[in-house]
Amino acid sequence: MSSTNNKLLIGGNGKQTVLMDASMANRHGMVAGATGTGKTVTLQILAENFSKIGVPVFLADVKGDVSGVGKPAKPHPKIDERIETIGIEGYQMLPSPVVFWDLFRKKGHPIRTTVSEIGPLLLSNLLELNDTQTGILYSCFKIADDEGMLILDLKDLRSMLMWMGDNRAELKSEYGNISTASIGAIQRGLLVLEEQGAEFLLGEPAIALEDLMSHDFSGRGVINILDASTLIQKSPKLYSTFLLWLLSELFETLPEVGDADKPKFVMFFDEAHLLFNDAPKVLVSKIEQVVRLIRSKGVGIYFISQSPLDIPEEILGQLGLKIQHALRAFTPKDQKSVRVVAETFRANPDLDTSTVITELGVGEALVSTLDADGIPTQVERILIRPPESRIGPMNATERKEQIARSPFKGRYDKTLDRESAYEMLIERSKQSAAQEAQIEKEEAVRAEAEKKAKAASKSSSRRSTRQSPTEAFMKSAARAIGSSLGRRVIRGVLGSIFKG
Repeated sequence: MSSTNNKLLIGGNGKQTVLMDASMANRHGMVAGATGTGKTVTLQILAENFSKIGVPVFLADVKGDVSGVGKPAKPHPKIDERIETIGIEGYQMLPSPVVFWDLFRKKGHPIRTTVSEIGPLLLSNLLELNDTQTGILYSCFKIADDEGMLILDLKDLRSMLMWMGDNRAELKSEYGNISTASIGAIQRGLLVLEEQGAEFLLGEPAIALEDLMSHDFSGRGVINILDASTLIQKSPKLYSTFLLWLLSELFETLPEVGDADKPKFVMFFDEAHLLFNDAPKVLVSKIEQVVRLIRSKGVGIYFISQSPLDIPEEILGQLGLKIQHALRAFTPKDQKSVRVVAETFRANPDLDTSTVITELGVGEALVSTLDADGIPTQVERILIRPPESRIGPMNATERKEQIARSPFKGRYDKTLDRESAYEMLIERSKQSAAQEAQIEKEEAVRAEAEKKAKAASKSSSRRSTRQSPTEAFMKSAARAIGSSLGRRVIRGVLGSIFKG
């Protein structure tokens, strides 16, 4: 039986079985080993175990061969042999409830998030920006917040960057210098991302976390399988960025649960080294912090990689479950790595751990778990139990049928494009153009009025050179009167005439 009273069976060696206490499963874990040593089957049995006790699972299928977890196992003599060797009772060939997701919408439901939710830290790492360019990106998000504009997809982000470049003089006093060269570099990076498929990931409707944490009618946790076989080839960084976003989103959204008898949600990160390759220190520090704290939210994280040394030491020290498949030691460097890996286990006086690591067969592993008090157990050499579901992938027809029966069919299929930064900046541009046209029109009217006024003035000037008899008399009288009194009288007469 794969689980009893929340004790999850991992395997055994004929003398004893190794169980994981579900109450310790949010202390995270790792499955490591060379290619072809059985990591995928171990991942499968762990996902099954959690599903059976009602814990939803999210895992990335990078090779496309985990989908068989949704179909029952097929009888095989080797399965019978292993069941007998380990001493498993009540083994049944059963499928697990699964939902398929695919960034490229070919092998599962679309899965998306928005640029705003990804945030500038992860996005700058994805774009491989330098410090100056990263600062511009942070300014872009800050300006969008201040202006009340949403950045949902790539066209929103491009529009914001173009607007910043056009208005950099006005923005400088509040947001600092905005370099057009840095904006250009970010824009070029966005073009590369688009070619890698980022436009499929960034947009709406964004995935709702509760849809990844569902149960079937019997109470089993649904296993969410992200088909990453194409994604990891086209853009490993996009793959790792999405997983890190999902991790941070869970951390920010889920409430504290304290000590529980089992996790609320479990995630498996295959090819885990991609999460940390070339990542800046600030991002690695953030990941370490989230991994350390997210267990209080009831989330367990399990890293799958070829070597434990692919994981930063600060994170490796937090992992409660360690399952180590065979490592190869062909070079002095490999031999040194084996010794270091062996030292990460609690020693067993009956095992030479560093020697056994290189001798393990396919489906064998060295395993250490946490007991009910959270203390690591001694390392044991065991056979991994056979899964109750099929080893190997579903065929195209089976997968299509599974997707057609999914409770999320149609929910994420159609892309939404609500008003956001792109549309708001287009509207601002239209309003600005209309205002400029109005100003030009008013200036044209004013110019025409001035032209007519000048023409009228010239006409009046020509008429004024012809003196009437009265004007001639008045001028003559003015010249004739020389005294100041006479001048005052004349001004009085002229005044009374003009006033009248």
